[in-house]
Amino acid sequence: MEINRLRALRGPNLWSRLTSFEALVQCADTELSLGDLPGFEARLRERFPTIGAMRPVGHLGDISLAHVLGFAALGLQAEAGCPVSFVRCNATVERGVFQVVVEYTEEAVGRLAFEFAEQLVAAALADAAFDLDAAVAQLHALDEDIRLGPSTGSIVHTAVARGIPFRRLTDGSLVQFGWGSKQRRIQAAEVDSTSAIAESIAQDKELTKQLLRAAGAPTPDGRPVTDADDAWAAMCEIGGAVVVKPQDGNQGKGVTVNILTRDHLNVAYHAARDYSDAVMVERFSPGHDFRLLVVGNTLVAAARRDPPHVIGDGVHTVRELVDIVNADPRRGEGHATSLTKIRFDEIAIARLQLQGYTPDAVPPRGARVVLRNNANLSTGGTATDVTDDVHPEVAARAIEAAQMIGLDICGVDVVCETVGQPLEKQGGSIVEVNAAPGLRMHLSPSFGKGRDVGQAVVDMLYTNGDNGRIPIVAVTGTNGKTTTVRLMAHLLTQAGYRTGFTGTEGVHVNGRCTDTGDCSGPKSARNVLSHPEVDAAVLECARGGMLREGLGFDMCDVAIVTNIGVGDHLGLNYINSVEELSVLKRVIVQNVAPTGTAVLNACDPHTVAMAPFSPGKVVFFASQADAPAAALHRAQGHCVVVREGDDLCAVEGEVVHRLSLARVPLTLAGAIPFQVENVMAVMAAAWSLGVDWAVIDRALETFESTAQSAPGRFNVFRHRGATVIADYGHNPDAIAALVRAVEAMPGKRRSVVISGAGDRRDDDISAQTRMLGDAFDDVILYEDACQRGRADGEVLRLLREGLASATRTSRVDEIYGEFLAIDAALERLEADDLCLILIDQVDAALAHIGQRVAAG
Repeated sequence: MEINRLRALRGPNLWSRLTSFEALVQCADTELSLGDLPGFEARLRERFPTIGAMRPVGHLGDISLAHVLGFAALGLQAEAGCPVSFVRCNATVERGVFQVVVEYTEEAVGRLAFEFAEQLVAAALADAAFDLDAAVAQLHALDEDIRLGPSTGSIVHTAVARGIPFRRLTDGSLVQFGWGSKQRRIQAAEVDSTSAIAESIAQDKELTKQLLRAAGAPTPDGRPVTDADDAWAAMCEIGGAVVVKPQDGNQGKGVTVNILTRDHLNVAYHAARDYSDAVMVERFSPGHDFRLLVVGNTLVAAARRDPPHVIGDGVHTVRELVDIVNADPRRGEGHATSLTKIRFDEIAIARLQLQGYTPDAVPPRGARVVLRNNANLSTGGTATDVTDDVHPEVAARAIEAAQMIGLDICGVDVVCETVGQPLEKQGGSIVEVNAAPGLRMHLSPSFGKGRDVGQAVVDMLYTNGDNGRIPIVAVTGTNGKTTTVRLMAHLLTQAGYRTGFTGTEGVHVNGRCTDTGDCSGPKSARNVLSHPEVDAAVLECARGGMLREGLGFDMCDVAIVTNIGVGDHLGLNYINSVEELSVLKRVIVQNVAPTGTAVLNACDPHTVAMAPFSPGKVVFFASQADAPAAALHRAQGHCVVVREGDDLCAVEGEVVHRLSLARVPLTLAGAIPFQVENVMAVMAAAWSLGVDWAVIDRALETFESTAQSAPGRFNVFRHRGATVIADYGHNPDAIAALVRAVEAMPGKRRSVVISGAGDRRDDDISAQTRMLGDAFDDVILYEDACQRGRADGEVLRLLREGLASATRTSRVDEIYGEFLAIDAALERLEADDLCLILIDQVDAALAHIGQRVAAG
């Protein structure tokens, strides 16, 4: 067995809506059935007892090693604690080759799980050792290391529940919510509206105290110190127990409280210096340690934090008691679990000495032994929810502190006897103000009620139930995609949206080209949806990108499928039939929002068949008003856009709107059928988005297919009194549509310049010239700059074979080089001739034609 390819499908894809890996797996003949591998299954289950049945639901055939690989990769992730459940194994047309699809939640974990699954299968085949526990432990550790922490995760989970899209921007906790101009970003429990100045102030504990005092908030006396001797001097000035901490620290690192002796002070000072060059000494405030969480202008949660401690049992040493407490499965390293393991370091040992203990001492039964006086969860402390006990005056002081520093999300640390009374009455004080506070003590307190603080953050980011989404129009099909995308983008711009769109010639945002080349895949879609100046997006979704990575968005408002016809690119990537191509193109329809619309071509049976898969409504468009699907849809009272004579009609019950084709230059007054269909698709999409009809009409009346507005899409030039048409038609359906279009145009002598893409099937290449041979007098064949795997001259031979039975073509020339072929065709033109040039290098070829026309 061999894995030949492993793809991460990061968005909705051919197989499911889930993030998944697709592996291309080659099995030898002896590996196609477990029945041909005596003892293998027993050895496998001995090494991985919980692998399960390894038979997909509904699968009746043999179980191959590819099936085993998929279930092993899934099972290993599940054992490591990843919430995964989807696996599929699809046999391809090639014997022994399977597409194995396995869900993942963290990409790196899923990739490692495949590696371990392959090792597991190899070990079972060879009857060799496989350390399941070590593999699961490594997967679990990796998952904990890279998955979102509890603070970020709680906000993300709340956003997802509200339908707000999110995208993780880094391997850390930087997350984007929403699309385009509605996006917001968070990093852990910090939001994009929080200024760097506010964060800087919060990190400077001395400056924070000065500002809090200015606001009238009670704070402890103290000052920064320069060295251990200065720390002792400060302690003497204060005249009592003190706290030593880094001036710009966080998470309780390097903090020591209730210091009474110089020896303890020296240990505490050096512990603080490990985290910061600047150290503070403050008066120790007796009482409990409380954390008050402020989001926006509201106190949303409060917790009492208790320092890490153990309770003596008269049997175990302090060190052993700590080990017992740390064995609690809720305790882990870092922040992935609800509690953190207690640290047993020099600070803990110093604290023990103050209580008369050593690490190996055995405390009496019931004795409370404190390992640290600071109560941060990150050092092993516990938390008890006290939100319902907070006095309004205490809440007001916390909110004022957050506003004084300028923090949108703020953790206010208070030391007092109780939060049920005003601080001033009990001598309590605000000791710290924290940016990006940890949320887990409120989400999953050790004791008491958990608080949905993620909800408060999301409500602050998106008010009034907004979901952070902008209109997304996804476009796919065999032909017409790019023109439809550009026309749709033009229309949305006319409607007042700052529009971003992707296509085979690049990415454009608000009228500016931001990328070039074939940008019809998910990466370009994500780039557009991350741009802050995009109010609406129109995204071309080509087959390659969907196969390679899935969609670049979770769902769209409108999915347009222009047509499927006889297909294109068949035979590539195991898409071998029009039916299989239709299933792939259907992905955008399946991921229409429940409130969205699928816009489908009623004259194409393959797109009609997609209608039941739309979670939203369906609008059919049809160039013939009596097309069965459109007629039935219309009779049922649903929306359709149809051609009636020389008009386009949007119909729901009675006619809603009518537009004369004479006013739509893209269609040449209705003479170009495929452009009529593109216009109807856009008309239906805009109608579905609620765009005003006056705007729709104006947009359709002002869009022309020029080399600038729609390069390579039926661009018309005049040269020497002849008509020259440049188009990127590269498949039989496109050629057929172009032939129908040019037949409706005048032309004394008709010529065509054509090549063929080498990655099409032989018959697809020949089929193009079979149609042209009946419509054109002269044919000039040229060879593409890139033959895409074909030998020199092979494509020309196939094109010439298509002309063998031509009824009209009387002259055929072969020219090596696209521009030389164009020059030859233009030189032959006379007044009233018509020449169709099927270009390959779109931008360069159009520029070349433009120069020749300008010089002619």
